[in-house]
Amino acid sequence: MPEKKLTLQLDFHSGLPIYTQIVNQVQSQLANEILKPGDQLPTVRALAEELRINFNTVARAYRILDEARIISTQQGRGTFITEIPPPEVSERLRNESLSELTLRFINEALRLGFSEREISQMVRDKIQQESNRGETSRRESRQVKK
Repeated sequence: MPEKKLTLQLDFHSGLPIYTQIVNQVQSQLANEILKPGDQLPTVRALAEELRINFNTVARAYRILDEARIISTQQGRGTFITEIPPPEVSERLRNESLSELTLRFINEALRLGFSEREISQMVRDKIQQESNRGETSRRESRQVKK
């Protein structure tokens, strides 16, 4: 089976670990049927070279995907997409990503001298702003359709 071209967009400034970005994007491409069960992925070494990142970073992402039974590495044959993960596995990986991102944000904000109260208030304010922006956008969309 030919190797499927895995397309990854890494953001080195997002604060989200690179291995987590790889896991999330493989999951997303599987969910969106860009990748399908049976598709072969690049070797750890090949992907690390292509992305110009550390071999261990890709190995960690592949290990997480393997533990979630999303991929399977077969000695001498390669790494393959196994199946669409059950919802509980996808949800667990999603929550782990959010937790990692949240911890990085909190640690950086604390390092910059913000108090827990200031951090909490900023998060509440930004969630409210985004919620309001989304509601305005939905309202405008409904008006255009009329």
